[in-house]
Amino acid sequence: MRSGVAWSARRRVAARRAAERAGSTAAELADALARITDELRTGAHPAAALAGHVHDGPLARVLLEPAAVAARIGEPVPEALRRTARGPARRDVERVAAAWELADTHGAPLADLLTGLLDDIRWRIAHGARVRAQLAGPRATASVLTGLPLAGIGLGQLMGIAPLTVLRTGLHGPALLLTGAVLTVAGAAWADRILRAAVPT
Repeated sequence: MRSGVAWSARRRVAARRAAERAGSTAAELADALARITDELRTGAHPAAALAGHVHDGPLARVLLEPAAVAARIGEPVPEALRRTARGPARRDVERVAAAWELADTHGAPLADLLTGLLDDIRWRIAHGARVRAQLAGPRATASVLTGLPLAGIGLGQLMGIAPLTVLRTGLHGPALLLTGAVLTVAGAAWADRILRAAVPT
């Protein structure tokens, strides 16, 4: 049971770190798009606006550097963007590429297209933060419920009932231990899935 609970805890930590990284990437990309649109509206060439990626955050720099190189040497920017579209920012980078392609092909104002995308990303970041704050209580409840079986075993040991001896010996003890571990891990995974589905990505 302890290994199952440890696996569940590691999985939760990994999921939380992945969510934090996705949020940081989206925030840095939004800041980079805001800078690019501001420069475009002041008359900067798109290649020059992209070249300013050196002043963006580290995650945004990784996403925009190939596009900046492509713009500098005269290669298609949308293709360079799509080559970097991976991980949590894949969808947003692909949308930037589509906006850039639309501007190149049909002459649509690139600044306006990127502003619409920027507004959407910022709304999603703000909405996700509100939802995560509202889910703090349910997350805490799920964590407490996940730890209750271990707490019950510990309490039983303190009371002298010796539940560990029962779970380690006999025919039914190991089966009960395995069943309890499986149900605990399954319940934690189910709760995590429900809570993750409530947060917009």
